[in-house]
Amino acid sequence: MHNVRGLVALAFGLALSACTVGPDYHRPDIDVPPAWRLGMTEAEAISNVAWWDQFQDAALSDLVRTALANNKDLKIATANIDEAFAQYGITRSAQFPQISLGASAARERVSKNIQQQQPGGTFNDFALNLSASFELDIWGKLRRATESARATLLASEQGRGAVVLTIVTTVADGYIQLRGLDRQLEIAQRTSQTLAEVARLQRIRFQGGAIPESDYRQAESQYRDAVARVPELEREIARQENFLSVLLGRNPGPIARGRDIDHLPFPAVPAGLPASLLERRPDIRQAEQQLVAANANIGVAKAAYFPDISLTGLLGLQSGQLSSLFSGPAGAWSFGAALLQPIFDGGRIAGQVAATEAQQREALYNYERSIISGFRDVEDALVDRAKYEQVRSEQARNVDELQRFRDLAELRYREGATIYLEVANAEQSLLNAELALVTAQSQYFQTYANLYKAMGGGWVEDAEALVPTGVADVKNVK
Repeated sequence: MHNVRGLVALAFGLALSACTVGPDYHRPDIDVPPAWRLGMTEAEAISNVAWWDQFQDAALSDLVRTALANNKDLKIATANIDEAFAQYGITRSAQFPQISLGASAARERVSKNIQQQQPGGTFNDFALNLSASFELDIWGKLRRATESARATLLASEQGRGAVVLTIVTTVADGYIQLRGLDRQLEIAQRTSQTLAEVARLQRIRFQGGAIPESDYRQAESQYRDAVARVPELEREIARQENFLSVLLGRNPGPIARGRDIDHLPFPAVPAGLPASLLERRPDIRQAEQQLVAANANIGVAKAAYFPDISLTGLLGLQSGQLSSLFSGPAGAWSFGAALLQPIFDGGRIAGQVAATEAQQREALYNYERSIISGFRDVEDALVDRAKYEQVRSEQARNVDELQRFRDLAELRYREGATIYLEVANAEQSLLNAELALVTAQSQYFQTYANLYKAMGGGWVEDAEALVPTGVADVKNVK
């Protein structure tokens, strides 16, 4: 028994003093610009609020919360976390002794052609065993595998955060676009009604000989063009509602509305330096955890160069009679150690190491690409916000000018100073300008959603808290 205790003590001593092969992870040096091309003056804390509520539209807020609760992509991401959590537990368990209890009962008859150890050629065999095995992780293979599994788990959690970021932004974008289409439909319907009355009056005047047929036909053509826009916009609205319905995790159908696009307030602009993007964007954090996992896998592969050392032990009872199974002479035990050292494998281990090193480089480049793409997303969103604001402002002025031009053209026509073609052109230009203004408004509102998506922030964690959780307890993973 003294020898057994000494062997166990030696095993744990070796395990505690073991080295760990393979490179330790260190965050790569990243070329981070000192500031954005377009500066921001708002407080950074704005990035941590539920920014979609700043539109002050209860319907939009309800849509976002419904999507977070029911979106199928988010449910898939949650299931991926549960799977990664289970795999982490499986991998981590290899670091601990594996203990099992076994029991067996058998009756055998031995051939009379061989030496009989029991009279009659038959005997019973009853056994009850407690067995244990333990692999000494001297080279750190199991610890590196656990490190990789943990990073994979954290990457899957960040992956869900990236899905949350995308879902919230896409719902907000889709709703803003829907309200823009609603406004365009109102304009088209109002214009078609107005032009229908103009066409009717022109027909009466033509039939009375007051105007030439060309004026009547021009008015009729304008009316038909405006009417044709209505079903096209209705088609786009229906498709947008179907798109949002799928994001909400339900069958295609109508979408509840709140404020119209002309009465949506502009949210505050999030702020932050480029370096903060590394901690605020879940897709970047996901790419880094994937790099951590790939880095740890190098150690797992390199550990194959060294011997596997394992300890086994068995403590049990064995007897030919069940009644004597628990008597003193029935005791049985065994302890042992095994070592397996690769000698020649035809380059298999070297190939595995080379493969994991290539995968680590791939993960590194993917991490660097995600950072560069993140910087670009923010820069694009800032530029879009500044320029679409100018576009919206100029389109609003254009609508005001065309309304005045249309009124003057109608006055000139009634006074006989011009032909109806001038009125028709003015009306057509005004309709196009009004539709373009709504498009610019939609694009300007969408730049806010895109900027929050590009910047990331604490709002992602707040939104993720609204997502139904799975069985994984990621916060307590060590």
